[in-house]
Amino acid sequence: MKRDLAAGIDSSTQSCTMMLRRLDDGAIVTEARAPHPPTMPPRSEQSPLDWTNALKEVCFALKEYLPRIACVSVGGQGHGLVLLGADDRPLRPAKLWNDTESAQDAEKLSIILPKSEWEKRTGSIPGPALTISKLAWTERNHPGLVSSAARVMLPFDYIVYFLTGRAVTERGGASGTGYFSPFENSWDEEILRLALPEADFSGKLPAIIDSGAKAGTVREIPGMEALAGAVAGAGTGDNMAAALGLHVAEGDTVLSLGTSGTIYSVTRFGCRDTQDGAINGYADATGRFMPMVTTLNAAKVTDEFRRLLNVDVETFDEMALSAPAGSGGLVLLPYLDGERTPNLPFARGCLQGLRAETTRNELARAAVEGVVCGLLEGRDALARAGVPLDGRFVLTGGAARSRSYRQILADMTGREIWVCPVPETAAAGACVQGAAAFFGVDVAAMSEKWAFPLEIAATPSGSGAGDASLRARYEEISRQFRRNYHDSTQ
Repeated sequence: MKRDLAAGIDSSTQSCTMMLRRLDDGAIVTEARAPHPPTMPPRSEQSPLDWTNALKEVCFALKEYLPRIACVSVGGQGHGLVLLGADDRPLRPAKLWNDTESAQDAEKLSIILPKSEWEKRTGSIPGPALTISKLAWTERNHPGLVSSAARVMLPFDYIVYFLTGRAVTERGGASGTGYFSPFENSWDEEILRLALPEADFSGKLPAIIDSGAKAGTVREIPGMEALAGAVAGAGTGDNMAAALGLHVAEGDTVLSLGTSGTIYSVTRFGCRDTQDGAINGYADATGRFMPMVTTLNAAKVTDEFRRLLNVDVETFDEMALSAPAGSGGLVLLPYLDGERTPNLPFARGCLQGLRAETTRNELARAAVEGVVCGLLEGRDALARAGVPLDGRFVLTGGAARSRSYRQILADMTGREIWVCPVPETAAAGACVQGAAAFFGVDVAAMSEKWAFPLEIAATPSGSGAGDASLRARYEEISRQFRRNYHDSTQ
């Protein structure tokens, strides 16, 4: 049977998705999905075996297509820590990106080196999300476990290793560890030694390969035998894979609404946030850079409010859009599970402005406005750092299909909002990366060749200038909340 398909795996916090695209033109053939176990901060952990079991389940659903797959790659959730023993079994559950138990470890790391030095060397200041903080937590709570590990990996590294038996990584995903230099494209082992002086990292870190390179070929795996021999790409982080699927251009602003929220762009220069550390100066998977601001609370917030209001997605959108801008004075600070940006790992949400006449519709709109305002603060941080943002404003992620998010974002920014007709952009981008490895071509050129035409999903309903007064009110309340929070934790 002719191998004429590229497979892209999106191994996210919630699920494993595999998309199949035709090698000749990039057209989507089919996809399948299997869930991962649910997690909840502050302790957010999953067994890496759950990821591979979900992948096997997806492969079973697509078993008739497996013999046709010529190449495969992975876009995986970022930052998570995987420790393998000499037998390739996980030594403990993987701590995920949204686990906040390492908050105190991140604070201590920020003292070991000045924050400016962290930014200069890694592009990021340590926070609970970064892998280096999770390594420090592991050493504090399980002394000697890191030294006993045979391999230290990210989630997507682990899945590539599961497929090929090769321990490799690439710059996009690795730049979220806190011990990789996106400017030098190398591990910063000195930082690791400073952060964990008792741990031994000799031979434990994956080899760094080009983002478009071939990682190896898929080996014989029980339940997935028909996939054996397919070319495997290097893999990358989920946002980096999504950027390949969207074919993000310099100047574009991308706002991704999943469980968490991200706002980012791509640049030719490495970004160092010397002000408040809100920006992670990541690398992307095309040789460029991806300055990004990430929040823990995005679509999960509106999911919780839908549950509280006991309505479906369509009804929730109608409710939010029928309420006035500003939600009748109701303001939600959406820190339901603590927050990453701003760095408030133990905070909780705050609903301000409740009145006897507050309506259900205003509650729905306040939830959307709170999420959007928080992420637009991230856009302001990118602009202050000199990131060009004069291109398209692209909305992606699971909640990009929400009419209320689309319209409220357009009204708050005064911008047209673009969306991709294919919602699974990370899986689509992983297909791009796999195809680049298969054909031996530049991954950026492959992304352009297989780009989906974006569509305008919403236009501003007001003057087109954006609702600056509303955003200013949210930002002032947010600043007051942070002052109160910091005062209460001193």
